[in-house]
Amino acid sequence: MRQFHSLIVLLFFLFFIAPPAESATLDETLPIRGLCLQAPQRQRIDEFIKFIDDVLAPGKINTLILRVDFGYEYTLHPELRARNPLTREDVKKLVAACKKHKINLIPHLQLLGHQSWAKNTGKLLEVYPQFDETPHVKTEDYTSWPNPDGLYCKSYCPLHPDVHKIVYALVDELMDAFEATDFHGGMDEVFYIANEKCPRCAGKNPAELFAGEVTKARNHLAEKKIQRKLWIWGDRLIDGRTTRIGMWEASTNGTAPAIDLIPKDVLICDWHYEKAHTTPELFDAKGLNVVSCPWKKPLVAAEQIANMVKFRKEAKDGKGGQFQGVIQTVWGSAEGFIRAYNGLTPEQETGESEAACFKRVLVEIAKLAE
Repeated sequence: MRQFHSLIVLLFFLFFIAPPAESATLDETLPIRGLCLQAPQRQRIDEFIKFIDDVLAPGKINTLILRVDFGYEYTLHPELRARNPLTREDVKKLVAACKKHKINLIPHLQLLGHQSWAKNTGKLLEVYPQFDETPHVKTEDYTSWPNPDGLYCKSYCPLHPDVHKIVYALVDELMDAFEATDFHGGMDEVFYIANEKCPRCAGKNPAELFAGEVTKARNHLAEKKIQRKLWIWGDRLIDGRTTRIGMWEASTNGTAPAIDLIPKDVLICDWHYEKAHTTPELFDAKGLNVVSCPWKKPLVAAEQIANMVKFRKEAKDGKGGQFQGVIQTVWGSAEGFIRAYNGLTPEQETGESEAACFKRVLVEIAKLAE
């Protein structure tokens, strides 16, 4: 009888008195929960801040990457301002909104590639055509992809002696205005690199050139009093042939070996839009922090989040390894995305859109937070 009484006391203690085992917090389960999209037009700043207040903050989003590029009122190089740029006062409103909700606000300026789009040359090469890696290729001749010139987007020459002092001046202005601790340098879909007609890059190793550009940017950020972290897209670091992922979400132009040459504190945004590839494991194995990035397929986004949570649980270090979270990507305007999110534009019949995908991301985050 005494043994039975002792058992009852023990069970009572375990179920009613002993504290329950602590479950993992959302920050432990999925540390980075983010959105990457074009910076809002300055006349729509208040609308965008309302979106931060009403959607991002309640949705547990803690990271916001804004693709500013040349859409800021640069003072050191005003010749590189795009039309109707954000002012410093505009940016400070965004900074204040993100600080209020403890959202990490990260400015984006495209380095190396994406210096043109279709027939339009970007601001950097428009003003400084001497920086062009392929001046013999004319953007006005662009027709469609594929084309005889292999033109998708222009690149600047990473070995031009004057390019970095101008580009990094823009980086520094953005970082100061955004009071940022992290910077996104893009560097995706770089197809023009080590071009045979470039007097500086011809014959050079594409992986070494790419890694050199990443390292320069990383080192520039690290030189500051407040050391800042570089984020880049991950496609040029994945071998598109061995993985069979191809030339867009991975590389087939010789840059993939750069994965072993870049600094280990660069954070990789691993974007895959058609399928939830397990390439975050590749970056983890190389000692690189990584986030998964969906676009418009809700089911792919859900699988990417599930994989990231699984990878963190199974990480050998018991602390989540290098697996950091998920960033939803948006490639239209901020205003168009917000309208779609709020149901003010027709939904695609397939149910696949940036807004639908982001809604699914928020649903999955909410499940993890329960």
